Amino acid sequence: MISGSRIKSTLLQSRIMGADDAAAFITSGSTVGMSGFTGSGYPKSVPLALAARIEAEHAAGRPFQVRVWTGASTGPELDGALAKADGIEFRLPYNSDPIARDKINRGEMEYFDMHLSQVAPMAWQGFLGPLDTAVIEVSGVRADGSLIPSSSVGNNKTWLDRASKIILEVNHWQNPALEGMHDIYYGTALPPHRVPIPLIRPDDRIGECYFRCDPDKIVAIVETDAPDRNLPFSSPDSAAGAIAGYLLEFFHHEVAQGRLPRSLLPIQSGVGNIANAVLTGLVDSPFTDMTSYTEVIQDGMLDLLASGKLRMASATAFSLSPDAAARLNENMAEFRDKMILRPQEISNHPELIRRLGCLAMNGLIEADIYGNVNSTHVMGSRIQNGIGGSGDFARNAYVSIFMTPSTAKGGRISAIVPQASHVDHITQDVQVIVTEQGLADLRGLSPKQRAKLIIENCAHPDYRPLLIDYYERARLGSYGQHSPSLPGEALSWHQRFMSTGSMMIA
Repeated sequence: MISGSRIKSTLLQSRIMGADDAAAFITSGSTVGMSGFTGSGYPKSVPLALAARIEAEHAAGRPFQVRVWTGASTGPELDGALAKADGIEFRLPYNSDPIARDKINRGEMEYFDMHLSQVAPMAWQGFLGPLDTAVIEVSGVRADGSLIPSSSVGNNKTWLDRASKIILEVNHWQNPALEGMHDIYYGTALPPHRVPIPLIRPDDRIGECYFRCDPDKIVAIVETDAPDRNLPFSSPDSAAGAIAGYLLEFFHHEVAQGRLPRSLLPIQSGVGNIANAVLTGLVDSPFTDMTSYTEVIQDGMLDLLASGKLRMASATAFSLSPDAAARLNENMAEFRDKMILRPQEISNHPELIRRLGCLAMNGLIEADIYGNVNSTHVMGSRIQNGIGGSGDFARNAYVSIFMTPSTAKGGRISAIVPQASHVDHITQDVQVIVTEQGLADLRGLSPKQRAKLIIENCAHPDYRPLLIDYYERARLGSYGQHSPSLPGEALSWHQRFMSTGSMMIA
């Protein structure tokens, strides 16, 4: 039930309409910039109406598809509905929807998997082509026409600036106390006019609390009352707990060696159960006065903020379980001054990550014995989700950490392989690998030294002898001895899995 208008601009109140009427402004073949990042702050009503319209057009024998740009992943009402309707011709920069994933992997949808920090600059540079329409969820419209952001910022600032037409969804489900939490920076520019971004600490505010928006471009406003896609996280299993334990031990060691301060350095963490296990483990650690400079605020960060151990969390969106989302909404007064949501071109900006000295903790699909990491493709060709912001952080972090259980599919897949079937992060960008078996600190090591440490510390015992055997034979028969390899069998583990269902030799 929607009660009480959140649209304070008298000029714009005349543009309130239903979702079907708003969706009619989107034409076949157009490019649409949608809000949304990790299931937060995405439009829920207009995409559903657009999907229904596309289905009707297809039933009448008329083609209808659009090109979709977002901040990152969205929800079933957007990616899922449009993909099911066969309505997406092209998608960027990140997708986690299973229906869209299947279409991409069947070759039925074009997908551009991008570093998230590069999306807004490339849109401004014109490399991606024109943006016809922006569909942006906000939590309110102020009397002066400025927009109150909702639970994600993502690329919304760029979509609002670049789009020819704008459709707003004003979502009454979003907590009105979000107002004032955001920091929208308008100082970015294209070369040769770029200037330094004046952010020195994670808790600095350098912009405005609201989006600027040309009211003449707003063609429709739809009022909604729908929750974000808040998926539950399962409780950390023994592998996640072991990985968290090794990482906390590593942080203790780095502090003792004088390489990290007692407050650590700004934390960046990918989404998932392992990341939440690490964050939860920090609650009971001796580290205090911590900060986070990351993409998303997830459950474990709420625990850290509530404990007082984490002073400030800077991100571009929330990624919360239903219970955590309810907790945040019920206690917004407690949390709102400890969190900042920024555009992703700032939250993921390589120069800021390098200067702040972030501790980057991200997941992987597989790593090879030399530390090359594949975070996107299963068996080298099937996209899982995308690179997201892991590359933005890994290459520029103070310490670049990748985490994974040592096996998958009940032990039928080894996460440590002779050669990665696809490489997203080269060895120079991977400093630490952690599995439930142990931690390999690869900093300053040659490829052969890295191989021995990764096999010994990170590989599952069932696969360790096979890796040792491959490495020893590569030392004898490789074309070169810098990174010994046997090209004829380096990917044989993947071929064996595709042929037999297991990487293990029968």
